[in-house]
Amino acid sequence: MRTAEFDYDLPPELIAQTPIEPRDAARLLVVHRQTGDLEHRVFVDLPDYLHHPDLLVCNDSRVIPARLRGRKASGGRVEVLLLTQRDARTWEALVRGKGLRPGARIVIEDAAGASVAAATVVAETAEGARLLAFDRELAPLLPQVGEVPLPPYIHEPLADPERYQTVYARVAGSVAAPTAGLHFTPRLIDRLQRLGVDFAFVTLHVGLGTFRPVQAERIEDHRMHSEWGELPPSVAGRIVATRAAGGRCVAVGTTAVRVLETAAQRSSGAALAPYAGWTDLFIRPGFRFQVVDALITNFHLPRSTLLMLVSAFAGQELIRRAYAEAIRLRYRFFSFGDAMLIL
Repeated sequence: MRTAEFDYDLPPELIAQTPIEPRDAARLLVVHRQTGDLEHRVFVDLPDYLHHPDLLVCNDSRVIPARLRGRKASGGRVEVLLLTQRDARTWEALVRGKGLRPGARIVIEDAAGASVAAATVVAETAEGARLLAFDRELAPLLPQVGEVPLPPYIHEPLADPERYQTVYARVAGSVAAPTAGLHFTPRLIDRLQRLGVDFAFVTLHVGLGTFRPVQAERIEDHRMHSEWGELPPSVAGRIVATRAAGGRCVAVGTTAVRVLETAAQRSSGAALAPYAGWTDLFIRPGFRFQVVDALITNFHLPRSTLLMLVSAFAGQELIRRAYAEAIRLRYRFFSFGDAMLIL
């Protein structure tokens, strides 16, 4: 299947630059897979489409201050975007700067220009990232020296960094937000729970695998970067019980989908087994979903693995039509944009 099949033209002004207030005031395009019908609602209307004993499964990963600034020991500015922590002092990162081959030294600075840590480039990865060995544990220093990274298509500064976190984010480790969850407010969560719709949490630390563009001409030739995820035993049990009782497993975001379907593939027998580990699952048209019954998601970039995932879930033609309608009606796209509910 050609990557070009997942391309589309988006007017630049439809790329949301700032989050909408309140969070649940975003528009909601409801996509009905069985009938092909499209409905135009607001995210706060979500309770109209859910009922007891449906279970919303959310990604509770929290974005870390992963963007660091510094200089080469030999001179020259450097920008580091942390991707994945390999051990206490070793990180995989994207590094912007010249001459950063293995053996090069990088000095990390705080906002005042003071040196706070140093790293050595250990290796280059096949994807063009670097392995950096730091001289101390970096995680405790990140709140002091790091910045929350925003996607490159967002050009407006973010007044409140918490607006790039979900209200339930708690497990630090992502370098990009699981953006479908940004639309939930405590009030909306309470309203859903009063209706008998409950919440459960998995973790997937969003890294290069989620936002790396597909550069291969054929999607089958694309290889996903591994990301760490976890489906706790209690949540696996709740999902099985929910579906047995006639409820739906509603994934909040593509990252939750990847955790759930990874666990399903690695389970033996009918039961959904808990899972913790790395996943490079690439969901594309033809994939057979075993756990996810409905999906809440944002509008995704052209030629992205995320667009391929939602196309696998709802069908390419229906998603193509839904996106065309969203563009015609001036929906807001990407991280701070509007949402879709695929039933």
